[in-house]
Amino acid sequence: MGEDALSIGADTFAFFTRNPRGGGAKPVDPADAAALMDLMARNGFAKIVAHAPYTLNLCSDREEAREFARNTMADDLARMEYTPGNYYNFHPGSHMKQGSEAGIGMIADALNGMLTKDMTTTVLLETMSGKGTEVGRTFEELAEIIDRVELKDKMGVCLDTCHVYDAGYDIVNDLDTVMDRFGSVLGFGRLKAVHINDSKNPFSSHKDRHERIGDGSIGLEAFSRVVNHPAFEGRPFILETPYDELSGYAREIALLRGCVKE
Repeated sequence: MGEDALSIGADTFAFFTRNPRGGGAKPVDPADAAALMDLMARNGFAKIVAHAPYTLNLCSDREEAREFARNTMADDLARMEYTPGNYYNFHPGSHMKQGSEAGIGMIADALNGMLTKDMTTTVLLETMSGKGTEVGRTFEELAEIIDRVELKDKMGVCLDTCHVYDAGYDIVNDLDTVMDRFGSVLGFGRLKAVHINDSKNPFSSHKDRHERIGDGSIGLEAFSRVVNHPAFEGRPFILETPYDELSGYAREIALLRGCVKE
């Protein structure tokens, strides 16, 4: 993965800890993990961002589903220690009509059961678009989860540009106000990573369909402001745009880097 990232001009990347639509995971090769850490150190990589499977739901209305999510995440966090000091991102979950307050409580309780003082990984809550009964559609919901977590220093947020735009945060016309809101509710210290994606849907649609940079309703001009906004300085930017080949991501990396003002 590190070599692929270098081949397209990247200095960070995201990866799934296991099958994104299932639960299986390959055994960790400690030598390969150590080689990756060496490659990243030699090439000045930013932190990398692992992504939990989409199937996990810590606030499901079924206990067996919640238990599966807890066990999978606990195993992932143990595996993450082979690449210490990086990020583990997950979708907070869907409360399945139990109510957002109940969902927030279950998510926080689960995190309190798996976070440990000696772990080196920071766990990131992802901002969500608000489709269905998703938890995390507002900065306030994410803040409430973190407020209930005992080891708050192990927690952060990954801001997804498509998701926040679809959720009703107008990063196209009023990015400064959106980021001021983030800062006042969560604090910029919680902002650890960015998923940078355009959106196939209009503003505040509460959907979640990513588009290639500049081809969606957010547009390249808005992304030029995003990559130059001081709130995002020093954070790893992760592309989750729809390409089947690495060359598409190489073009987007070059495009976005070309927008950065010196």
